[in-house]
Amino acid sequence: MTPTPQRKIIHIDADSFYASVEMREHPEFQNKPLAVGGQPGSRGVIATCNYLARRYGVHSAMASSHAVKLCPDLIFRPPNFELYREISGQIRAIMTRYTDIIEPLSLDEAYLDVTDSAHLNGSATRIAQAIRNAVKHELRLTVSAGVAPNKFLAKIASDWQKPDALFVITPAQVEDFVAKLPVGKINGVGKVTNRKLHDMGIDTCADLSTIDMHTLVSRFGRYGTRLYQLARGIDDRPVESSRIRKSISVENTYLKDLHNTQQIEQHALKLYEDLCQRAGKLKADARFHKRYVKVKFDDFSQTTLEETLDNDQSWQDPTQFRRMLIQAWKRSEKPVRLLGIGLRLFAPKESSKLIQLDLFKHTD
Repeated sequence: MTPTPQRKIIHIDADSFYASVEMREHPEFQNKPLAVGGQPGSRGVIATCNYLARRYGVHSAMASSHAVKLCPDLIFRPPNFELYREISGQIRAIMTRYTDIIEPLSLDEAYLDVTDSAHLNGSATRIAQAIRNAVKHELRLTVSAGVAPNKFLAKIASDWQKPDALFVITPAQVEDFVAKLPVGKINGVGKVTNRKLHDMGIDTCADLSTIDMHTLVSRFGRYGTRLYQLARGIDDRPVESSRIRKSISVENTYLKDLHNTQQIEQHALKLYEDLCQRAGKLKADARFHKRYVKVKFDDFSQTTLEETLDNDQSWQDPTQFRRMLIQAWKRSEKPVRLLGIGLRLFAPKESSKLIQLDLFKHTD
C-alpha cells in the first residue's frame, strides 16, 4: 500500500489588510496611526487598524469612541469594500500560480494545500515565500504566511511572528511546538472557555493532553472532542476550495449574564455592527433572504428565531434584530449567556465557487 503523503498546508494572512490598503492608496497616512471603521461620533466600531495604532491598545471590534481616547491622533477611514474585494482577488490570483486547492476564509486570509504542487520542487516554504514576495512587489502590500502539516497549525504559524513574516512548523516539530502552545491560541477558545480551562489547571496544550476525552466532552460538549484532538496537534480537515456559503453570523458569549431588555438592546447594536463587517466581505452578488437570532440562557438551553426578509436589502435595519432578540428572550426570560444574529443567503447560480460559513460558529 502506498503511504499517504505528508500534507503541506499554507495559511496566508494579509497584514492589517484594510488599513494597509488605505495607507497604500494614501501615502500621507504612512507612519501615522490609522483605523478603518465608523467615526467616533456615530457609535462606530473599528474594523481593523494598522500596527502603529495597535501600540496604543486599539484593536478590531473596539468602539471608535474608546479608540480615540487611547489614541487621540488616530485617523479614521470609512471602509471601501469594493476596493478591498478587488485587491483580495489579485492576491488570490497570485496564489493560483502555485495551486488550485485554495480555501478563502475572508478577503484577507486563505488556506492553500500544496501537497502535490510541483512548483519550486514541491517546497511549501519556498512557495509561501514566493507568494509573499509577489504580493509585496506587485501589490505593495505585505502578507504573513504559516506553513505546517495541517490547517490548525498553519493558521497559528501565520500569526506567530506577524507582521510581514513566514513561520514554518515541520512535522518533526509538531509535538514539541504544540506541547508549549497556550490553550488560548486554539481556535474557538475565547475568554470564557479559556477561563474554564484555567480553572481546571489547564494553561497549555501539554496540560490539556492529560485530560481524557470523556471529561472534556462532559465539560464542553462536542467541542471537547475537538479540544482533545488539537491538544495533540491532530487536525484532519481538508482544504476545501468549493464550498457553498449558506449563511453568515456573529455571536458573543458574555462574562456576565444579561438580565433585561435594556442590556439585550445594548449588545444587539454591537452584534449588528459586527454582522455588517462580515457582510461587507461577501461577493457583490450575495443576496439575503432570511435573518436569524439565537439566545442561549444561563442553563445552556437556547432558542432561535428566524423570519423571511421583504427584500435582500431589508436586513440593514438594526431595530429588527433587536426586536427579534427580545422576542426570543421573552420565551423564557432567564439570564442570557450568549446572543447571536445571522443571515441566510440565496444560493447563487455558480454556488460552487463560494464558501460556506456555519451560521453560529463556536466562539466566545
